[in-house]
Formats: sequence, structure tokens, C-alpha cells
Amino acid sequence: MTDQTKTLAANWLSGAGLRPTRQRIALAQLLIGDGQHRHVTAESLFSDVQSHGERVSLATVYNTLRAFCDAGLLQEVMVDGAKSHFDTNTHDHPHFYWEDENRLSDAPAEDLEIARLPRAPDGARISAVDVVIRLRRDT
Repeated sequence: MTDQTKTLAANWLSGAGLRPTRQRIALAQLLIGDGQHRHVTAESLFSDVQSHGERVSLATVYNTLRAFCDAGLLQEVMVDGAKSHFDTNTHDHPHFYWEDENRLSDAPAEDLEIARLPRAPDGARISAVDVVIRLRRDT
């Protein structure tokens, strides 16, 4: 990883009010260093960071992803109520979930139409609508 991606990662963290520790910078570089949006799981990010020779525990990856979400740097996308995927694109947009590959990708937002939502129960408001479209490859 280059000095340029290290600086980019440190600025990304500092801009969100997070202290740029060595572990956070290493993970941030993998998430945003190439300028492309990514969808990761804690396990896939852990594997990536290990392959780059960084010493970071899986628990640290989980805690760091949570901190990044809390700071607004990542969007958490729940699949099956148990598996979290993390997206560097924090704008509202739909996702495809590739069941056979346990992989998330962006779906074209311009093709999505939601005509109407149910009214929220008394004393509640709708805070977000998550759209995950499940896919399976034809066999």
C-alpha cells in the first residue's frame, strides 16, 4: 500500500472524527484506497488485511467496522438477519445479494420504484428502507 493511499485513509478517518490508528488506516486503505466502492464482510476484510501482511485480529476488524458505521463511513447491510455486509457507498441504494456466492453488489437505483410504503404504527416513524434483491444463478 502506498503513502498516497495511507494519507487518503488517514484523511477519511480524521474527517469523520476517528483517530487514525495503525489498524484503522490498514483497513481503511483496503476499503477506499482504490477509489472504488466495496462490499465486504468482516471475514473477507480480515482475509484481505492478512494477505497484505498486516497483523490485525478478527475482533479488531469487527470493532473497526462497527466504529466506521457509527461514524457514517460505512453502511451496514444485513442479509438473513445474521450476516452483515459493509458498503463504502453510504447513499441510499438497492443491492443484489448473490445467494450462491454470499456476495453483495449494487443494483441500479434508477430501475427501482417503490410506489407506496405502509404507514408506520402510532408513535413510530420510518427511518430507512433497505432493498436487498436475492439472486441465484440459473443452473
